[in-house]
Amino acid sequence: MPGYSSFRRRLREWYESSRRPLPWRETEDPYLIWVSEIMLQQTRVAAVLPYYGRFVKRFPDAGTLAQADEQEVLAMWSGLGYYRRARNLHRGARQIAAQGGFPSEYEAIRALPGVGEYTAAAIASIAFGLPHAVVDGNVLRVMARLENDGGDVGSSAVRRRLGEEAARRLDRSAPGTFNQAMMELGAKFCKARLAGSQNQLPVKLRREVRAKVREKILLIVRDGKVLMQRRGGSEGRLAGFWELPGADLPGARIVSKLGEFRHAITRHDYTVEVYSAKVKGTPPGYFWAALSTLCKFPVTSIAKKAMRWYQ
Repeated sequence: MPGYSSFRRRLREWYESSRRPLPWRETEDPYLIWVSEIMLQQTRVAAVLPYYGRFVKRFPDAGTLAQADEQEVLAMWSGLGYYRRARNLHRGARQIAAQGGFPSEYEAIRALPGVGEYTAAAIASIAFGLPHAVVDGNVLRVMARLENDGGDVGSSAVRRRLGEEAARRLDRSAPGTFNQAMMELGAKFCKARLAGSQNQLPVKLRREVRAKVREKILLIVRDGKVLMQRRGGSEGRLAGFWELPGADLPGARIVSKLGEFRHAITRHDYTVEVYSAKVKGTPPGYFWAALSTLCKFPVTSIAKKAMRWYQ
């Protein structure tokens, strides 16, 4: 296509001089790229960086991850959110170990748990040089600005149109570099910038409505141990995680309010009130966990934040 070779060249030159030094960009190991891409789903790079380093140090390959206990995997992920991703990685690692190695074809990568079209395209292009264009929110933002497209990116027709344009622009000689460069591009070199409309693009007509929730939890500490319960199930949000009791705990006596904090989960904004309390014995369904060992187990982010008030 006319002009595309120039675009690819300028994009590559800009990327080589401006890219961030991220650890997953220094490898072609599909396992390490897979871990980073799963972590980056709906999560900012700055939040992922410390988790990625710790995770791949403990689980440097699919075989090590496959053999790990789920509680340890969740503990290593604790605080990063969207815990289904950790379970998908664990399941995927067992699948990879069973088949004798990481899959090298797009469709086989796409078949891994929790891997969608974008993630499969990213892994396939970066690790194996396969010509698949990545199309996620960041790329749609770039494409809308490059094309000065005022369509609603929430529309499947607009997403398809911009995705097809991204595929046409793809540098098939170096698809991995091209895809990573697109993620870095932002508003530079686009028609929208020339038209002065880059701040209005992409257009997204549907706005998220976030629910406001107020919650009360109890911090009950005795002899260096804290009263907790374990969420049941295996697939629901935070299933298997340890959490503090709520204010409705039978037999609990509230001593004082320690404070409150805000916490966001998906489409909910929580205001959490933390109370110091006492209780006799051990209520049914609860257990006493040693404060010194909590780092080894999956504890909810709300519980971690609440325990900051413990002196």
